[in-house]
Amino acid sequence: MNDAVRERARAVRLLVLDVDGVMTDGTLLYGPDGEALKPFCVRDGLGIVLARRAGIECAVISGKRSRPLKRRLDDLRIGHQYLARDDKSAAFDQLLEVTGATAEQTAYAGDDLVDLPLMARVGLPIAVANAEPRVREAASWVTTRRGGDGAVREICEGLLEARGVLDATIAEHLEALS
Repeated sequence: MNDAVRERARAVRLLVLDVDGVMTDGTLLYGPDGEALKPFCVRDGLGIVLARRAGIECAVISGKRSRPLKRRLDDLRIGHQYLARDDKSAAFDQLLEVTGATAEQTAYAGDDLVDLPLMARVGLPIAVANAEPRVREAASWVTTRRGGDGAVREICEGLLEARGVLDATIAEHLEALS
């Protein structure tokens, strides 16, 4: 993370994530009864917990809705869930109103072309390593990890590191577990 990105990361109050391709690897699995199954990275979940512990609100805006997704977001206690939203920009406007964050105080992580409009609006646009080329070009920060394989954890830890609170937040979390 270069100095300019680090400066933007320090200002982030709200982290907004896409799901398919960011929180997952983009694979869609269907069970025998036609239900959609999604593989999530457990390490990403801890990153979200750490970000929240440090005062960064987390939200999801996704064009999809499924029971596995809802369950994962509930397990992670992500209260700002905008699911089955074709118009991500309208959902983003609602999210800013609810949280009181500004677009400049927001980071958005995406991987595909539908993410470009929101990436253009936020203070810190982020692409996962395996994002589409146009998305990587639009990003201020491209993760080294792929979507569904630790990219969200890398983002969360990077935001906390930019604030200078990563180690303290981890220690606080570990203390709470003991």
